[in-house]
Amino acid sequence: MTWDGTRTLAIVNQKGGVGKTTTAINLSAALAEIEQRTLVVDLDPQGALSVGLGIEGASLQDTVYTAMMDPEFDINRVVYPLGPFLDVIPSNIELASAEMELIAEIRREYILQRMLDPIAGGYDFILIDCPPSLGLLTINALTACHEVVIPMQCEYFAMRGIRMLLQAIDWIKARVNNELELGGILVTMYSTGTIHHREVLEELRSVFGTKVFKAVIQKSIRFAEASVASQSVVEYAPGHKGTQSYRALAKEIVAQGPAG
Repeated sequence: MTWDGTRTLAIVNQKGGVGKTTTAINLSAALAEIEQRTLVVDLDPQGALSVGLGIEGASLQDTVYTAMMDPEFDINRVVYPLGPFLDVIPSNIELASAEMELIAEIRREYILQRMLDPIAGGYDFILIDCPPSLGLLTINALTACHEVVIPMQCEYFAMRGIRMLLQAIDWIKARVNNELELGGILVTMYSTGTIHHREVLEELRSVFGTKVFKAVIQKSIRFAEASVASQSVVEYAPGHKGTQSYRALAKEIVAQGPAG
C-alpha cells in the first residue's frame, strides 16, 4: 500500500534486541531534523518507542490500540506532536490483546492501513515500529507499508533469521500487498574491532549487495543513556557517532527514493 507522496517503512525483525525501536526513534528524529514530515507509529505492546520519545503510554486512555479497534475513532486524537516535523502515535500494553481480538475481523490485515488512511497524506515518511514477532500486528504493518527496513546484529545466526523474514515478506507480497519491497538491511550494534562482525558484514554485502545500507550503527552506551532520558540520541548527543550514523541513514533513505 502506498499513499501518494508518502513513504511508509515498517521496521521489522522477528528477533528481539536487534535495535528496531532504537532505529525507529533515531531515524524518525534524523528525518525530522532534515525537515521531512515524519510520523512514527508504536506498534509494539511494550511501548518502548513511546517512552523513548517522552510519552508514557501506560497513563494514556487512547492509543494506537483504540484507533485500531474502533473504526469510528478519530485518529487525530492519538497523534502527538513532538516537534515541527515529528509526530508519534503511542501504544501501551493494551495492544497485546489486539491480535486475539482481531482474529474474527474481516480483512483484519488491513486495519492499520485503514486507520492511517485519513492522515497519511500529511507526511513525507511514516515509520512503523513492529513487535518482535511475525504475528497479526506485524502483518498489519507489512500490509500498510511499501518498504521494509530490517535491523540486524552482525552474527551468523542473525543471517539465518533474515532469510526466514524475507520468506515471510515474499508471502505477504504474494497474497496481501504486491507493492511490498525490501528497503534495506541495517547493521546495528557493530563493533569495528571484532573480526566476526567484519566477516558477517562482508558476507551480508556479498549476498544482499546494495540492499545493505551503507550506514552502519555501532554499539554505544549513548543509546541506552538517551533512552533513560526519554530522548533520541540525535537530541541527547548531537555530536555523537551514533547520531552521525542515523543522520547518514536518513539522508541515504531520502536519496535512494522508494524501493522497487
